[in-house]
Amino acid sequence: MLSDEVRQVVAQTLATAERDRAPVPPLRDTWPDLDVVDSYTIQLLNIADRLEGGASVRGHKVGLSSKAMQEMMNVDEPDYGHLLSDMEVFSDSPVSVGRYCMPRVEVEVAFVLGRTLPGEGCTEDDVLACTDHVTASIELIDSRITDWNIKIADTIADNASSAGFVLGSARVDPASVDLTKIEAKLLCNGEEVASGRSDAVLGDPVTAVAWLARKVASFGVTLEAGHVIMPGSVHRAIDAHAGDDFEAVFTHLGSVRLSFTE
Repeated sequence: MLSDEVRQVVAQTLATAERDRAPVPPLRDTWPDLDVVDSYTIQLLNIADRLEGGASVRGHKVGLSSKAMQEMMNVDEPDYGHLLSDMEVFSDSPVSVGRYCMPRVEVEVAFVLGRTLPGEGCTEDDVLACTDHVTASIELIDSRITDWNIKIADTIADNASSAGFVLGSARVDPASVDLTKIEAKLLCNGEEVASGRSDAVLGDPVTAVAWLARKVASFGVTLEAGHVIMPGSVHRAIDAHAGDDFEAVFTHLGSVRLSFTE
């Protein structure tokens, strides 16, 4: 475990890497004693700085929500990061790849809360009762660690590798669809590059949202009414380059686009 002073140094290292678009070596190599508790604390330090700078919390994302990713990272649970107001991007406004280090995209079923979720003890029934609607979404992920050479402590400290998100226009009542059987495919410049189904996310994306509510409660964080919750990708991450025009197409949830320029 790191001292508070060293945690501040690590947080500043990541903040500088993001600001300058200059990835840094794996944190675990530079600070071998870094653990998961350190990493969540470091994440929260940088989030607090961004909130002081005028950003606001728009929601949270769950990472490592598939068994395959957990096994690759040698962990037995997901991780989480924050979605901030300055991270939201839009289908009608192309994003510059120059804003990021090594951007990638993932397709997710996004939950928008109508009521604040309970923390400790939150259940799947609570999630369904408190969700106003679900919608199509693309998460833009990025790593401030060189070449995406990450392990669990690296990515958690780095806000779970989150960088942006875009939401579709559909507003679907979660009670009206089977949330475990939503099919999705990702097109890049009209060609299918990935596909998956919503049960790739812990068997049920609702389970991921309930896990998140319980997890963040231990850090004094609440999933509030109006928050966007990204429960995890239905497929592997896809690299994004200038000129790429992505469209995520879902059964029941419509579609959403995200395009990139230089």
